[in-house]
Amino acid sequence: MSDTTTARRHELHLYRRYFDLVAAGRKTIEVRVKYPHLADMAAGDTIRFRIKGTDETCDVLVLRVTEYPNFEALLDGEGPSRVNPSSSREQQLANIRSIYPPEKEALGALAIEIELIAA
Repeated sequence: MSDTTTARRHELHLYRRYFDLVAAGRKTIEVRVKYPHLADMAAGDTIRFRIKGTDETCDVLVLRVTEYPNFEALLDGEGPSRVNPSSSREQQLANIRSIYPPEKEALGALAIEIELIAA
């Protein structure tokens, strides 16, 4: 059976504080809710992160996508320092939950391991 899937390119928005960590190569796990449009994301895909309302972008390679039942399991499984090296686990959980309400978290959490693509 041959694999005919090709790498896809995704464009996602990031808040400035997370964008800066990704652009510096310090954030290696991106957290997202498992929305239908992200369900097929896979290793080898690329993501262009953009700060909403600006032309600032940075591109990353997707190394791995792992699904978790919720954000707590994700932080425990991946390690908070890989998600945001400048915040505690408790602060990150509060930040993530301020972005995604419980009904979104119920869809499942995705840990997207990323690697900065040199410009």
